[in-house]
Amino acid sequence: MKLGAYLKDHFYQFLIFLICSIFQILIFLSFKVNLSVILSSTFLYVVCFFLVLFIPYFRKKKFYNELLSNIQALDKSYLVLETLTKPEFYEGELIYQALYEINKSMNENVRMMEEHLQDFKEYIEMWIHEVKIPLSTLVLISNNHKEQFDKKTKLQLKRLENYVDQVLYYARCENAEKDYLIKEIELSQVIKNVGLQNMDEILENKIDYIVDNVHAKVLTDSKWLEFILGQIIHNSMKYKRSIEHSYIKISVIEKQDKIILIIEDNGIGIKESDLKQVFDKSFTGENGRNTNQSTGMGLYIAKNMCVKLGHKIEIESVYGEYTKVSITFAKNKYYDVLK
Repeated sequence: MKLGAYLKDHFYQFLIFLICSIFQILIFLSFKVNLSVILSSTFLYVVCFFLVLFIPYFRKKKFYNELLSNIQALDKSYLVLETLTKPEFYEGELIYQALYEINKSMNENVRMMEEHLQDFKEYIEMWIHEVKIPLSTLVLISNNHKEQFDKKTKLQLKRLENYVDQVLYYARCENAEKDYLIKEIELSQVIKNVGLQNMDEILENKIDYIVDNVHAKVLTDSKWLEFILGQIIHNSMKYKRSIEHSYIKISVIEKQDKIILIIEDNGIGIKESDLKQVFDKSFTGENGRNTNQSTGMGLYIAKNMCVKLGHKIEIESVYGEYTKVSITFAKNKYYDVLK
């Protein structure tokens, strides 16, 4: 609360005080009152005016300064009421009560929205699980009756299955902690599962699936990690180059305090200008504009899931040469001691 602004806000009080003071002096002079009496009376009048003006200022200053500073300090400004001491002046009480009612109304609306959102998520998850049943049946039928289903049909089924999984994991991502289970897993098994799940597409695209020295144990959720790897591998297949020898190479680097899982391909790569945005929601970049298969959601969901799991995901690429994705798992020494 600035003194200058406060005084400016009370300009009319100053003007009225000045006019009243002049009238008072003129009245005293008209009655030929002693000059010392006039001066004493005027001085007392001025002192009383300034006391009446500045006492409320100092009472209000503490409350308003606390209000403004707390709003700036809080990440969630709507929680400011919880940090304030109830003021002892009437205007402050009105503001405090107004903030209380606003906060109460906001909390009720947020609670209602959260309930609606939770209901919607539950419905989406239920719907996806229901859809996956006939979809899985179609995939099984296509595998058992290959002569009746051409490669294009099987490819479209696989793409549909991937998009359904994307929706499912995206819906769960906000409340991921309710769904994942962190435990020690063998990376080689996860990589093997992902390879088998995408075997048909890998063979169809004539890509070498190279797995090199991946026998390392990490703390993560195997189901979520399989999905993350699946999204990275789908991107590798989607953006392969038209060359004779295409590959996806998966390897592990084990260091003293961390384990790094590396997925590298020799596809078309990513332009340097797009690298900083590849994990942004719905970002497709230059490559996405050249193909109608890109949604820009796969890496966005993968990044969010890595954050939830406590992993670090990074990407590097040279356009026209390669793309390398690294997932870093921290080693938990506390876990090693207790297990």
